Amino acid sequence: MATYPYRCAGCGPFDVTRPIGHALSEVPCETCGKKARRVFTAPMLTRTPTPLARALRAQEASAHEPRVVSEVPPARRGPAPGSDPRHARLPKP
Repeated sequence: MATYPYRCAGCGPFDVTRPIGHALSEVPCETCGKKARRVFTAPMLTRTPTPLARALRAQEASAHEPRVVSEVPPARRGPAPGSDPRHARLPKP
């Protein structure tokens, strides 16, 4: 279903929902019953958010251009021990 905008000369704009491709050039106004003409507007298009677009491009590229790992990444170091000497007596995980 699509929403088509119409404008009545006396009452103003209103929308009509019909199956896609079944919009008429004129319909009766919902309020006064006079003929209202269809108004042509830009389609309701939205931009894809930048982070989502970047993720989609990366996903698409990985299907046929996978990244090749040439070496093992360095080990991650844990946080530096605190300066409090009581921390040394705590149990190790």
